[in-house]
Amino acid sequence: MTSYVVHYQEIALKGKNRSWFISRLVRNLKEAVSDLDAGGVRAVQGRIEVVVGNADPLVVGERIGRTFGVANYSLAGRAALDFDAIAAAVLTDLGDRTCATFRVSARRADKRFPMPSPQIEREIGGRIRVAKGWKVDLEHPELDIRVEMLSHDAFYYFGKEKGAGGLPTGTSGKVVVLLSGGIDSPVAAARIMKRGCTALFVHFHSYPVLSRASQDKARQLVELLTRYQHRSRLYLVPFAEIQQQALLLMPGPMRVVFYRRMMLRIADRIARARHAQALVTGDSIGQVASQTIENLSVVGAVTTLPLFRPLIGTDKEEITAEANLLGSFPISIIPDQDCCTLFTPRNPLTKARLADVEQAEQGFPVEALVEAAIRDAVVEDIDFPVVGSTSRSRA
Repeated sequence: MTSYVVHYQEIALKGKNRSWFISRLVRNLKEAVSDLDAGGVRAVQGRIEVVVGNADPLVVGERIGRTFGVANYSLAGRAALDFDAIAAAVLTDLGDRTCATFRVSARRADKRFPMPSPQIEREIGGRIRVAKGWKVDLEHPELDIRVEMLSHDAFYYFGKEKGAGGLPTGTSGKVVVLLSGGIDSPVAAARIMKRGCTALFVHFHSYPVLSRASQDKARQLVELLTRYQHRSRLYLVPFAEIQQQALLLMPGPMRVVFYRRMMLRIADRIARARHAQALVTGDSIGQVASQTIENLSVVGAVTTLPLFRPLIGTDKEEITAEANLLGSFPISIIPDQDCCTLFTPRNPLTKARLADVEQAEQGFPVEALVEAAIRDAVVEDIDFPVVGSTSRSRA
């Protein structure tokens, strides 16, 4: 078998914009296998073909499976539009494989083909049944042989692999994700990326008051997420000075809400500079003290950009399950010193009032601290397939 047949689902519903979505998906698949000795990627009559070439088929399949916009994919062979040729090619690739029951499922990409799908299935299936002696079972076959009739030849394959789904990266604009070293924010990032958004990442750290461990975790998480969008930018923003100032000037119970407001202010400034259209956090209602409805409302009041919280109604068990599927969970549980634990009050405010917080902030050099944090931030560009290829600069 020489190619992967890639199918999309949601893209097919896009009407007049469909060709643009397909071309973006083709481009993303080309990027995904760009470091492999693959044979090319092209759109073919309502599906996409990724030619394996001299690359490892398993590696090619893994890259396809992580590409947003792919509904399913299958390692496939090609044969001439002739029933004997198709059956012979199928039998060759089946080799000594055995099963009790099978069926042939056919589709016509080109409806001008003179025979309907049921007749195609009977013609090819009959030849395979004679050659193998297997029993036909149309309801619950052990092996489903799929055939897709194109204009000039046919694909055939055995079974399907589930793809990442969603929309192709780059079709829904740019967002800034506030990325901690915890379990939640990488899952929130993946959810929003699945909707076609390109994510920039902002991580707040308290180095040199605390260690570099949280920065290392953030970098590993972005490298993982970059496998899905191929290019990422990570802002490592120093936050210790803001926390030290808050220790002196901000009432203790109010500090956590103030920290969150400062983080959103900084992320807002970065988003506008990079022409991003929204902010994304990993908040879930009631999960921690800063995520009560009252506190979320007060925190979100500092920005006029859309603020997306993809996990807002999701519990920790569900988020952890998604983190395991994503592959971020083992990274997220590495011990580190998160900046949010620095100078945290024993009894944080759970029902903040906007007027009270704004009054407490009046004596605080908010704009100067935001400017300083952005100025001192380190920017890292991370690419995939060349994971770990990182360039660094000041913001």
